[in-house]
Amino acid sequence: MASSRPSSSRRRHVSEPLAPPLTSRLREVLGDRPATESELRTLAEQAEALARTLQAQVQASEGRLSRLSTDPAAPLTDIAAELRRVETLRPELDEVRSLIGDLEDRARELRTAWLLRQADSARRA
Repeated sequence: MASSRPSSSRRRHVSEPLAPPLTSRLREVLGDRPATESELRTLAEQAEALARTLQAQVQASEGRLSRLSTDPAAPLTDIAAELRRVETLRPELDEVRSLIGDLEDRARELRTAWLLRQADSARRA
């Protein structure tokens, strides 16, 4: 049964942030860098996919922690590795969710500005 459990060394790379380039691009766009509607949609889709991935990894780790905690023979190192993994993934998930909310606000602002410009130019014509 122990072979069905992934080793903590195979999951160690997850302690590094999954998508620093994506979160950097999100921060740039949220910092008023010009962005097109298409770019905003693409970034939103990528961020939502990342959030789903992080959520799945958190749930998987919590499931492993649950199984490990009921196994008296479970090595403490495996439990500690899963705890560290969850402690790393949760803040990253929270940040991505926050950035998604901010991105939605930014997209709404840009759409509103575009609509106002359209209405203004229609009045002038």
